[in-house]
Amino acid sequence: MWFGACTSSIGTPMQTFAQAWYQALLRIGTQGAATSGERAGWHGPRDPEHGLCTLYRMRHQALDFAVLGLLIAIRPARPQRIDRLIPLAPLFRSPEVTPDRHITFRISAPQAKEVWIVSSDLFGRGPRTDMTRGQNGVWEVNVGPIDPGAYRYYFNVDDVAVMDPINPSVSESYVKLWSMVYVPGAELMETRDVPHGAVASVTYFSKSLNKFRRMHVYTPPGYEAGSQKYPIFYLLHGAGDSDDSWTSVGRAGFIMDNLIADKKAKPMVIVMPSGHTGPFDVTPPASGGPQYVDFGNDFENDIMPYAETHYRVLRHRQHRAIAGLSMGGAQTLGIAIPHPDEFAYVGVFSSGIIGIVPLAGATDQPGGPTWEQQHLAELDNATAKKGLRLLWFSTGKDDFLLSTTQATLALLRKHGYQPVFQESAGAHTWTNWREYLNEFAPQLFR
Repeated sequence: MWFGACTSSIGTPMQTFAQAWYQALLRIGTQGAATSGERAGWHGPRDPEHGLCTLYRMRHQALDFAVLGLLIAIRPARPQRIDRLIPLAPLFRSPEVTPDRHITFRISAPQAKEVWIVSSDLFGRGPRTDMTRGQNGVWEVNVGPIDPGAYRYYFNVDDVAVMDPINPSVSESYVKLWSMVYVPGAELMETRDVPHGAVASVTYFSKSLNKFRRMHVYTPPGYEAGSQKYPIFYLLHGAGDSDDSWTSVGRAGFIMDNLIADKKAKPMVIVMPSGHTGPFDVTPPASGGPQYVDFGNDFENDIMPYAETHYRVLRHRQHRAIAGLSMGGAQTLGIAIPHPDEFAYVGVFSSGIIGIVPLAGATDQPGGPTWEQQHLAELDNATAKKGLRLLWFSTGKDDFLLSTTQATLALLRKHGYQPVFQESAGAHTWTNWREYLNEFAPQLFR
């Protein structure tokens, strides 16, 4: 009964084999029990007790052999070591940041013919930075010293763009994901032992565009546990970025945490929407580019109403700010100038009215009325200017949009505005835009 129960779940062929073996061994055991007394010299009638004990003992032995045979029969094959089947890649780190602010990038590509690294923030737009292949098939390059900050990069392996496969830190742009490396040492964006706010990825439905959209929202330290209302700051990204960019490579959350902890900035809610509404388009705003017209409608009809009803914010002009970089700076002007009663603080980073001067390489100029002509009534609205507390610009001396900024400043001054302009070092990079946020935010809501 015990043996049958143990083998009932085994397949029929295996059970038949085990039971046949058991019966054969049992017959041998019974015969051995019958002759054991004769071997002892007793030729009279068999002792029943002696015979039964011997029989039981032989049966148990037969059962042990049957179970052993069954286990041997069903024993799985010994697995082979996995490292004998699959070649293991060499162990290494990438990126590796050293205290002297050098970075070593590595990638295993033993069959590749050429590998280089791409990062406009690290290397500018000059010649590519090639990597060297080691004997173990790992390509690497060491760069530095690098200024503290966050930097995007990716590898090009035989003309195929590849993210760093062993680096979990990433940043989204408009068209792709980037690997990201952080070089510590900049107090303004360090992860310090101070109270920290929260960044949420928020999905909303845009009635203007008839589709779901995403924004990122920063809430200051203590927001979740309190009940007070905060001023609100709309922060827009550039043409090559997404709504994730300000909080990943831009380090906006850490910059604000540190400013608030040092009492340099007021606690505020920051809304970072997606500035793209469809396929990438660089049509100037005066010509009705979708990233200006469609985004403007989404902003006024969906983004602002959603943010100001779902978060505890002060819904008055003096408690509302807007700023943006590059494309986001042009969008900022396209929203703030036509709606002068909505924003008391306006910031334009590395930008201006796109198309106000010909850009390098541009062959066609937009026809029809200029941006100035389209917004002439708002530009000359003297009453609206009274509530504008800050109109702040900053652009790097090597930025390709510096002339655009300068022409925009001249136009605004022509119409009675008093913009503040700060020319910085550097070019059109996140190195500057983080600094601009660090300088602009403390001036808000004072």
